[in-house]
Amino acid sequence: MATPAAAQERPSYGTGGRRSRFRPGWSLMQYGLLTFFLLVFLVPFIWIWSSAFKESREIARDPFGLPATLRWDNLQEAWTTGQFDRYMGNTVIYCAAIVTGVVVLSCMAGYALALLPLPARGPILVVFLLGLMVPFQSVMIPIYYFLQDLNLLGTYWAFIIPGIALRLSFGIFLMRGFFRGLPPELADAARLDGANEWQTFRQVMLPLSVPGIATLVVLQFINTWNAFLMPLVFVQRDELRPVALGTLFFFGRFTADRGLIAAGVTISMLPMIVIFLLLQRRFIEGITAGALKS
Repeated sequence: MATPAAAQERPSYGTGGRRSRFRPGWSLMQYGLLTFFLLVFLVPFIWIWSSAFKESREIARDPFGLPATLRWDNLQEAWTTGQFDRYMGNTVIYCAAIVTGVVVLSCMAGYALALLPLPARGPILVVFLLGLMVPFQSVMIPIYYFLQDLNLLGTYWAFIIPGIALRLSFGIFLMRGFFRGLPPELADAARLDGANEWQTFRQVMLPLSVPGIATLVVLQFINTWNAFLMPLVFVQRDELRPVALGTLFFFGRFTADRGLIAAGVTISMLPMIVIFLLLQRRFIEGITAGALKS
């Protein structure tokens, strides 16, 4: 009769044993695939960034090589001649207004639809989610004439108001799922302690939803920073254009100078990279915490 110690020393030939035997090779293959996709992802960025410090002749001679000398003048000229200072300032205004509006309204609506006993809560959510199914191209002409009737064309509000309205559906869906994933006992305990609904939302539930808010901020910031069609239709004055439109018109003026074009693209993408790096931990927490649960 085998003793417990002998049973523990007996080799396992089941599935678990095979899995442990092949685990090093499987991990090596996983890391190899991740490294490959990392290189695929980084190559375009490295090519653009290296081209930003080259002359056009050097890019034509060796497009994928590193610059022989770093031409910082390309960035300076793109910033001043391409008017990126104005375009970046406009984009900061748009991002601050749209992201703030979407986050504030989405948090309040998501909390109400997730935790408050509202009548017809399901149909209300369906009405909000219909915005996810309507493409912007199908409503941009009616919105254009609506903004024209309100005398908002030619102002910052021509992009801010539609930008908030058309992004609320996703924000409400995201924050509702995140609030539903929080323990409802916390809100009940706050109400028993005498907190009203606004205090429960602001002091108890909202601080716990910081990962979800960070996820929403990163996604909305990237979408607003890269917005092209909406400002192209609604923002027609050059002094109000965001950086995506400014980059387009910058291409039209400097199509022959590839180094200057690469410098302009580098300037336009740097803020997005910085924001993501600052909020990446919260962003990953919001994704892994089940913020997209229904």
